[in-house]
Amino acid sequence: MIQHHHADLGQIRMHYVTAGEGEPVLFLHGFPEYWGVWRSVIEDLSRDHRTIAPDLRGYNLTSRPEEVDAYGIEHLVGDVKGLLDHLGVRKVRLVAQDWGGLVAWCFLLRHPEYVERFATINITHPHLFNEALRSDPEQQQASQYMLQFRAPGTEVAMAHDDFASLRAVVFEDARAHGAKLPDDQVEEWLAAWRQPGAIAAGLNYYRAAEIGPPPPGKVVERPSNVLERLGIGPDRYGVEVPVLVLWGEGDRYLLQNGLDRLHRYVRDLHIRKIPGVTHWVTLQRPEVVARSLRGFFRG
Repeated sequence: MIQHHHADLGQIRMHYVTAGEGEPVLFLHGFPEYWGVWRSVIEDLSRDHRTIAPDLRGYNLTSRPEEVDAYGIEHLVGDVKGLLDHLGVRKVRLVAQDWGGLVAWCFLLRHPEYVERFATINITHPHLFNEALRSDPEQQQASQYMLQFRAPGTEVAMAHDDFASLRAVVFEDARAHGAKLPDDQVEEWLAAWRQPGAIAAGLNYYRAAEIGPPPPGKVVERPSNVLERLGIGPDRYGVEVPVLVLWGEGDRYLLQNGLDRLHRYVRDLHIRKIPGVTHWVTLQRPEVVARSLRGFFRG
């Protein structure tokens, strides 16, 4: 049974859910998601794992600082550490996607002692993604939405007509590629989006990081670098724990360019590409995600 909790972490009060007993697994969602994106995976893994899934800073039932700077990567990584310390968890199996994946990579590189294994969905090493934003024309084109997300007023446009644009991008796309989204679950997503300031908070992740490609026709020699902000230099880009990468082959936003170089930074690397799936892997193929995680956790 899924249970709801809150943890006071200093700057924020974090809402999270737990289910099951066993080795702890921490799930981190992306934008514009909330903990419920993991529901089906949690129902499977909680049979023999202690599953933990928070609403990240600013999302759904977790509190929302007003300042953009409060969504900097150092705070997001600090929230993960704070939650694990609150729970008394010293070693965790980490699973994450999209923005949660970027936070998870940064947490792993900043606090490797906490992570036993790491599964990332459609997000590669931050250094490789940064390089793609700097010099890969295909990823630059695919990431133009990030510039729009950083623009003032985007949250107002997204909320128009009860989030019609988000519903199309998330629900219609997911259902078109096999997702089973009952109406009651859609209503839970909408309730999370309707929380005052929640969409603005999610967009503040992009604004605080200043992440994105150069505008069309321009060159940015030195794009924003979240690893630099954490004091992580090239000598600490390597990962010693096993890493599983799940990738929806139809993702239009996060491309596979750079996956072939990931082995330079990860010793024990496992990559599984999932055909017929777009960006919303966990919604479209939760059974594949759960089965892949079980195999990965068994080693």
